[in-house]
Amino acid sequence: MARPWNFSAGPSAMPESVLKQAAAEMLDWHGSGMSVMEMSHRGKQFVEICSQAESDLRELLAISDDYAVLFMQGGATAENAIVPLNLLARTPQPKADFVISGIWAKKSLQECQRYGDAQVAATNALAALVSGTQQGPGTWLPETNAWRVRPDAAYLHLCSNETIGGVETMDWPEMADLGAPDVPLVVDASSHFLSRPMPVNKTGMIFAGAQKNAGPAGLTIVIVRRDLIGHALPICPSAFDYANVAREQSMFNTPPTYAIYIAGLVFKWLKEQGGLAAMEQLNIAKSSKLYGYFDQSHFYTVPVHPSVRSRMNAPFFLPDTSLESAFLAGAEARGLMQLKGHKSVGGMRASIYNAMPIEGVSALIDYLKDFERAHG
Repeated sequence: MARPWNFSAGPSAMPESVLKQAAAEMLDWHGSGMSVMEMSHRGKQFVEICSQAESDLRELLAISDDYAVLFMQGGATAENAIVPLNLLARTPQPKADFVISGIWAKKSLQECQRYGDAQVAATNALAALVSGTQQGPGTWLPETNAWRVRPDAAYLHLCSNETIGGVETMDWPEMADLGAPDVPLVVDASSHFLSRPMPVNKTGMIFAGAQKNAGPAGLTIVIVRRDLIGHALPICPSAFDYANVAREQSMFNTPPTYAIYIAGLVFKWLKEQGGLAAMEQLNIAKSSKLYGYFDQSHFYTVPVHPSVRSRMNAPFFLPDTSLESAFLAGAEARGLMQLKGHKSVGGMRASIYNAMPIEGVSALIDYLKDFERAHG
């Protein structure tokens, strides 16, 4: 049976070769007689797996020794609380600033407000005229010269790809250019992590849930500059204190062992594809092909301004909501799965992460054309 094209926003499609390798090693990892699921996280076999995964990730993103790589749990949602618990106390007043780029950035702001003074540095929550185009809330981004960052903030938070809204920040700013050279940039890169080279050295921290491009749900990857570690609030749980996790090389408590193993296989797969520069070119080709079709269509609409359209998550709308059920049923009949948009915004959404080949995008466009001819 042919595998369907899976456009889920996450947990998302995995590279087929990774799944096959995991299946082959399910009962016996490298002659150990054990599944990775059965291994002690402190045993030599799993320590080898974890160390290799970290080494490959460092190579892919050119992560220097100035940064710790932590394999944690809880997903990006939990990390929205773990970040302020670890970083707010590094300044005399517990305060942090946020760029509101969509729903996930807003959630991170609200989480931080539990622990300190969280303020908006920039927002796209209102409609605006952008490059001659009237854009609705959440479909554009203010230019970085309009961001207002407090120079004594503990950090500036940026969600660099909004999975729901389909807004992506391609260029991360130098904090000195924002008048806040001592404020570290904290980036939630969950839904475009490993889709392209990323300037780790511009940031104080990057974190990402693995379930988009890096592996299965259950693993959160944290890349944090070492000088930011060791400032946790007294109320921070010990298992979430970056100092503890870094000191024990992600083994302070039992980590998500099988998810780390699968992520390690994904990292090796990415290296085999030519690394992140090659992956970026493929992702540009896929997204350009899909948006190119939408832009010439008089049937479908994409709400996001072209300058900030995500390469990973493409929301789109049909001309009439009454057509949505027929559209989704027809898509599933063609093996095109998980195209329904998030319940908070409606419409449709095609997530075309690293594991989605360009053939899948072509299959989607063929269906979009057929549905438009039938209902346009």
